[in-house]
Amino acid sequence: MATGRSRGWAGWIAFAGTMLLVISSINIFQGFVALIDDERVVATPDKFVLVDVTSWGWTLILSGVLMLGIGIGLLLGMTWARFAGIVVVALHAVSQVAWFGAYPIWAILMITFDTFVLFALTARWSAAREDLRYDDQADSMYGQLPRETAAYPRRVT
Repeated sequence: MATGRSRGWAGWIAFAGTMLLVISSINIFQGFVALIDDERVVATPDKFVLVDVTSWGWTLILSGVLMLGIGIGLLLGMTWARFAGIVVVALHAVSQVAWFGAYPIWAILMITFDTFVLFALTARWSAAREDLRYDDQADSMYGQLPRETAAYPRRVT
């Protein structure tokens, strides 16, 4: 790299964006399952906070589409996506508490993922944002394999 600094925080943002894409895909899939075949949704009324399976399905689809857009924005290094991601991921984590009675392992897993994503979005955004928009053409070693650089001279055998 031209600047010699670590790009580790950009990796955290890329992780957050990728996780939002994965979580949104799962939400969209679960939402369509709830809409198309609500008999496949296992919900016990005494352990699941649920008004209607159809409204739950639409909620999952809409939140999934929102997370999908935010995840793409994060991968592009957009500042609006950071703020929107913090709000949406925090709401997603809080909503998992409502599903904890019916799906305890899934809810804990989602809260854990949300916590990692929140960490990635709240720590060192300015440094990570610059690295996400890194201009590869300005790097003198762009496009070269490690063995082709001056640090790794070619060996003639």
